[in-house]
Amino acid sequence: FDTLTITERGNGPARRSTVCVAGPENVGCDFCTGRKRKALKSCLQCQLSYYQEHIQPHYEGPLKKHRLVEASKLHENICSRHNQVKNIFCCTDKQCICLICFTTEHKDHNIVPVSEEATKKEEELKKTRQVIQQRIQRQEKDVNALRQTVDAVNRSADKAVEESEEMSNELIKLIKKMSSAVKDEIRLQQKIEVSRAKELQDKLQHEITVLKTNKADLEKLSPHGDPIQFLHKYPSLTPLPKSTTLPSLNGGPLQYFEEVTASVSEAGETLRASCSKEWNKISRSVTEVNVLPLPQLTTRAELLQYAAKCFKLDQNTASMKMLLSEGNRKATGTKVQQPYAAHADRFMSRSQALCKTSLTERHYWEVEWSGLGVSVAVAYRDIARAGKKSVFGDNDMSWALEVLDQGSIITYNFKHKRISKKKSIPKPRSSRVGVLLDHKEGILYFYRISETLSFTLLYKVQTEFKQPLHAGLGVYFKGSTAKFCEIRQGFSSPPPP
Repeated sequence: FDTLTITERGNGPARRSTVCVAGPENVGCDFCTGRKRKALKSCLQCQLSYYQEHIQPHYEGPLKKHRLVEASKLHENICSRHNQVKNIFCCTDKQCICLICFTTEHKDHNIVPVSEEATKKEEELKKTRQVIQQRIQRQEKDVNALRQTVDAVNRSADKAVEESEEMSNELIKLIKKMSSAVKDEIRLQQKIEVSRAKELQDKLQHEITVLKTNKADLEKLSPHGDPIQFLHKYPSLTPLPKSTTLPSLNGGPLQYFEEVTASVSEAGETLRASCSKEWNKISRSVTEVNVLPLPQLTTRAELLQYAAKCFKLDQNTASMKMLLSEGNRKATGTKVQQPYAAHADRFMSRSQALCKTSLTERHYWEVEWSGLGVSVAVAYRDIARAGKKSVFGDNDMSWALEVLDQGSIITYNFKHKRISKKKSIPKPRSSRVGVLLDHKEGILYFYRISETLSFTLLYKVQTEFKQPLHAGLGVYFKGSTAKFCEIRQGFSSPPPP
């Protein structure tokens, strides 16, 4: 039983109370006689465990300096080998030991009293709690900021949708109104022209009737009868009416509504083209919405979260003096012409090549280089393939970082539109360059990756990319190499054989 009800008798009435009795899994009080009650505290110096009533002397008097622990933790504070209190902390082995352990197994180790180490760790814990609390506050602040941002995004999007629908409805109403007006004008003009035509038709029909009457009268006055009678009746003949002619007989052809139909068709094409153009502008403005910009990166691990799949150079773009290897990931400058087939995409003036993969999002990749120098670039697909404007960085269609080994220093030369920005760094050299592209934000970063895989920002480009970009490599010296690294989260390694 874990509890026991006992009756206490004295001068007064009997009292019943319940006490905790030590079970098999509990530590019993060493001072209890008979059935032992459950101990609450243990003394490391006395190495005894006490029920609450029996522990009282340790709270006052000379035993007050003894160290008390939870009864269930006593065995953790006693050395199992020497039955001594663990009052020493071995900094070398990071464990609590007793005095005998120190004199035998840890005598050359760095030690401090347990209390001192505990105080130190408490200070560290206090600082850690403070840091955690600060991070919690900062994160809560960020959460609130994001919540406000989400609300703002929703409000802004709802307003944009509302105004878009309102604008569309207004345009629909305007088009219907204009269509109705054109329809009314056409019908009015139709009525006028039909009325004119019918009026002329009636006039011509009347003339036909009069002419037929005249014709009949003339036939009656045939000169085959009495000539005197013919001459007597001739002056009484009705004179012929003036002949009416159609307007087309006096000018060009009649004009119907074909011109109106053509004008309507032309206006429709113009409106469709204008609507398509404006819609594309609206669509681009929608896709350019970016509430959360690229975060400030402080570690290479943060860069690697945008690591792109391993790039491969397109052999159809490779210069004839560029040898591709390792699955087209590596380029080597050579003076020996390579037996590549003729292709319109091939670079003819300099030893460089582009990847097939088009880049339109956030991407990160690394290039390992060797030799006198290489070029690490991004370019539009339709960059020139021959002449001076085909060189990476010497036009407005490419951005390049040239890395040159100049003996005691490494020179990093950023180029765009033939404008250069140079930066020299003393050796020991780094043989790796990192590139981070945020196409939508129009940001391009070039990093120097050290031998310890730490990184340093070399150049930052802020612009507007109007087309998808392609990664490129240039090897302008014989024997120079440039290779796209296969990188994964947290490490970099060559591909498996």
